[in-house]
Amino acid sequence: MYRLERVADDGTPGEVAVTVLGAHLNPREGRLVWSGGLVDLLAQLGFTEGAARVALARLVQRDLLARTKRGRHVHYSLTIRALAVLSDGDRRIFLLGKEKPAATVWTVLWHTIPEEHRRSRERLVRRLRFLGFGQVQDGTWIAPHDRETEVAALLDELSVTEHAGLLLGAPSAVVDVRTVLARAWDLDAVAAGYTGFVARFGEYTTARARRDLDDRGAFALRTRLTHTFRQFPFLDPELPDDLVPPPADRARAVRLFHDLYAALEPPAQRHFDEVTAHE
Repeated sequence: MYRLERVADDGTPGEVAVTVLGAHLNPREGRLVWSGGLVDLLAQLGFTEGAARVALARLVQRDLLARTKRGRHVHYSLTIRALAVLSDGDRRIFLLGKEKPAATVWTVLWHTIPEEHRRSRERLVRRLRFLGFGQVQDGTWIAPHDRETEVAALLDELSVTEHAGLLLGAPSAVVDVRTVLARAWDLDAVAAGYTGFVARFGEYTTARARRDLDDRGAFALRTRLTHTFRQFPFLDPELPDDLVPPPADRARAVRLFHDLYAALEPPAQRHFDEVTAHE
């Protein structure tokens, strides 16, 4: 049986619920999920029933879930906003480590978002990290990629374009850009994260190692695998190799994630469908 730590030890019930729905709702658009089954799944992952129900209500308030009542039973579906968020997340997660970045165009963003827009500022910061930005100083962020299109859309979505500036360019050869990189990202922590990921999930790479997993165990393992790996786009800027050598275990971690994610899909999907089905 699957005996790794609870998923609840590594995330909030709302975050894990989004991970579960993103990985197991197929098709995502228009499909209804019974609320009682979703609460049950979150309980299996280590959350209390009360915490799960509060988290789902908050996802409705954030326009990530839509609530539908059928008779006495409540069902949830993903909103248009949730579909967009998951699509962006898929792109970053499944392309991580797949492309060879080059030090051609960098993006610099600075902002002075006032306190009355604090919530938009917090959402901006989270999305910037997911896009590979690092913070150089208060209100100033850099990314070693051309992120103009994504950032412009994000600023418009949050209605804070007037409080921000955006610049595309390349690092000057006069100043060693690696000193800036050290301030913007904790590269040692990134490398350690990949090494820890390989150590945690590497034992499940063979079919023989997975043969004792039942469907529930496969669901728990796949959720933990996905939820852990989805943190790397927030941490790893994928800096150009000619500036900084890539993390030693990044390639192993990426390969491990893709292989294990696919191998666990059939039993995990069966468990999700069985628990959340309700007529």
